[in-house]
Amino acid sequence: MTNEIIIAGFGGQGIVSSGIILAHAGMIEDKYVSFFPSYGAEMRGGTANCSVVISSDPVASPIVANPNIMIVMNEPSLARFEPTVQPNGLFFFNQTLIKSKPTRKDITIIPVEANAIAEELGQGRVANMVMLGILAKKTGLLKLETLKKAQRKRFTKANKEQLELNDKALERGYALL
Repeated sequence: MTNEIIIAGFGGQGIVSSGIILAHAGMIEDKYVSFFPSYGAEMRGGTANCSVVISSDPVASPIVANPNIMIVMNEPSLARFEPTVQPNGLFFFNQTLIKSKPTRKDITIIPVEANAIAEELGQGRVANMVMLGILAKKTGLLKLETLKKAQRKRFTKANKEQLELNDKALERGYALL
């Protein structure tokens, strides 16, 4: 089974880090993975997206044109990427920051108050971890414990408190369903 994922938002939302965490988690679970980032010129505040492929078979290309799983964190990403999702795909969107609603009827739409939950936890920048938690629960693609291990591989210089907060955000997202 191959899952093609695009994560999109603006720089500073942890878009690329989310992709790296998913790829690490896939490797930990002995799956084939690829990761392909794309940044806007400005980095923080500019556009960012990444493609992640997680598969039980070797991955032929890291390029994802039509994902079956999509996470969008901001309004411009909704407009740009909603049309690209495969029919019957999953579309997670950050309802806290995105005021428009997805319009497609042939995909499963999962609104998530990612930033609101992150703020409740004490730090808005863990909204991406909330999204990874709910993705893990909804898809069964990766285990929650594996995502916790993978975020530690990504954030090797983070202090213990930050890593624990990331874990809490993953758990909150996972508990949403």
